[in-house]
Amino acid sequence: MQFKLFGQLFTVNRVWLLITLTAFAILIKLSHWQWQRAAEKTVQLQQIAAVQQQGPLSGRQLLVGSATELDGALLSDTGYWVPPYIWLLDNQILHGKVGYDVIIPVQFADSSTLVLVNLGWLAAGQNRQVLPEPQIPAEIAIAALVRSRPSNALLLGQNLEGDSYPMRMQQIDYALLQQQLPWSLYPAVLYQQQASDFIPHYQPVVMPPEKHRGYALQWFGLAIAVLAVGLATSWQREKNYEQE
Repeated sequence: MQFKLFGQLFTVNRVWLLITLTAFAILIKLSHWQWQRAAEKTVQLQQIAAVQQQGPLSGRQLLVGSATELDGALLSDTGYWVPPYIWLLDNQILHGKVGYDVIIPVQFADSSTLVLVNLGWLAAGQNRQVLPEPQIPAEIAIAALVRSRPSNALLLGQNLEGDSYPMRMQQIDYALLQQQLPWSLYPAVLYQQQASDFIPHYQPVVMPPEKHRGYALQWFGLAIAVLAVGLATSWQREKNYEQE
């Protein structure tokens, strides 16, 4: 197949053309996806900043509000652990070490509604079959970040393991945990921000918008490079073509 572009003659193999255009389309799509992710992260950070400007919430203010509208807010209050419930969120890596996030239900004063609190990271033992047994105080000073949309990975197997507490858990599932609890569960997780026997490590935005934009530009540059290489390999000067 032959065509002229900017006065130059190009001879293109159809298979090579299909490969080039497919690679170009994939790279452009990846660039667009990263740009969209940057926009989403920007909006998310703006929403978190706006809700945090109102100051920390109390437990009572949280429970009478909408979890979605309060997503990203700060909370400062005293919570009371409801024993014996302890879940260990699996596959949490901190500083290259494997461990668990310790998650418990708490109550606030004058309320029976339960709220999940992620206390932070706890190192795993050498034997995976033996779970660590975290010591949970009855009364906990909570300084936490409210998230109504916990990030969950793809679940390939059973979510909860064990028939006693603490239980190993693969991801946070409100409906599943509610089945184990005696009172209603508020649809949010409080991520503890102050260190105790556990290490807080949660970040609401792991990759900032600037990094997504950088990746978007990289993918776009690769797309242009692929197209340029495809054209360069198929380009012939018209006079050389005529001589043939």
